[in-house]
Amino acid sequence: MKISESMPDAIGDTPMIRLRRASEETGCEILAKAEFMNPGQSVKDRAALSIIRHAVAAGDLRPGGVIVEGTAGNTGIGLALVGAAMGFRTVIVIPETQTREKKDMIRLAGADLVEVPAKPYRNPNNFVRYSGRLAAALNKTEPNGAIWANQFDNTANRQAHIDGTGPEIWEQTGGKIDGFICAVGSGGTLAGVAEALRAKRADIKIGLADPMGAALYNYYKHGELKAEGSSVTEGIGQGRITANLEGLKVDMPFQIPDDEAIPLAFRLLGEEGLCVGGSSGVNVAGAIRMAREMGPGHTIVTVLCDYGTRYQSQLFNPEFLASKNLPLPGFMTRAPTNLPEVFEKVDET
Repeated sequence: MKISESMPDAIGDTPMIRLRRASEETGCEILAKAEFMNPGQSVKDRAALSIIRHAVAAGDLRPGGVIVEGTAGNTGIGLALVGAAMGFRTVIVIPETQTREKKDMIRLAGADLVEVPAKPYRNPNNFVRYSGRLAAALNKTEPNGAIWANQFDNTANRQAHIDGTGPEIWEQTGGKIDGFICAVGSGGTLAGVAEALRAKRADIKIGLADPMGAALYNYYKHGELKAEGSSVTEGIGQGRITANLEGLKVDMPFQIPDDEAIPLAFRLLGEEGLCVGGSSGVNVAGAIRMAREMGPGHTIVTVLCDYGTRYQSQLFNPEFLASKNLPLPGFMTRAPTNLPEVFEKVDET
């Protein structure tokens, strides 16, 4: 029996789950790393822990210090929970467009939450750039100082996946892996796993599953950062080459529209019992495309990023889906069972 000494020590070593339907449809083994089973319920727990540990080791984060970050939600949750376990306070800056559930969880974890209007990165009030200025200001006033986590350009993020996620995938597949693919937010997961796996086997294919509205598909396909369309998914999609992405070679980039990804997220829930967010739908769509392009008999690994309950007010809300012209899953349109009549019959017997 393994007993973790603390919550941070329980991060990682997540299960690998075979996706039955996707595997059957493609003739490949499509496997998903269940990152929603981290203590903070997302893949971002790994980056949060690595960023904090590196800052402590460098002497930048002192006992009683403050961690400041701009995030779409999951990194903020991870930082707040890991920070609480290690004695640090967190201040999180989030675009006001993100789901209520993520904001509530950040507050529940004890962080101070600052909501700002959603602005592009070039705007000085973009949530990332705002958080950097806030960290600098707090570092001057907080008794024990403050640091900016800076997940997008702090390569301690990528290192978490070089040291942890990638080697775990190699071990869980017994080295029998032909391709890895996922979406990009900060770039840490894709670039870190790619580096770890390619160190084991140079010919492993690395894929990118990019939502509409992001610019990386065009960059890796045509050499130009160019964004088209939009997506309801949160926490993924990037318009620049972050420090975590520098040096990454992508063999197979795919652009995934919402009307392909969102039904897959619903299918994972209805057919495989996996309640995950929209980014996981994008990842599975990318894995399916990668498998079809590579042909039957290959093993493809992707990531199930976080729990779907983080998006209940949007992704699993019929009114929201209708407003975005997205299809409703069957369980939202199915007529409810007439439970009162059933109860009456039970009572009669």
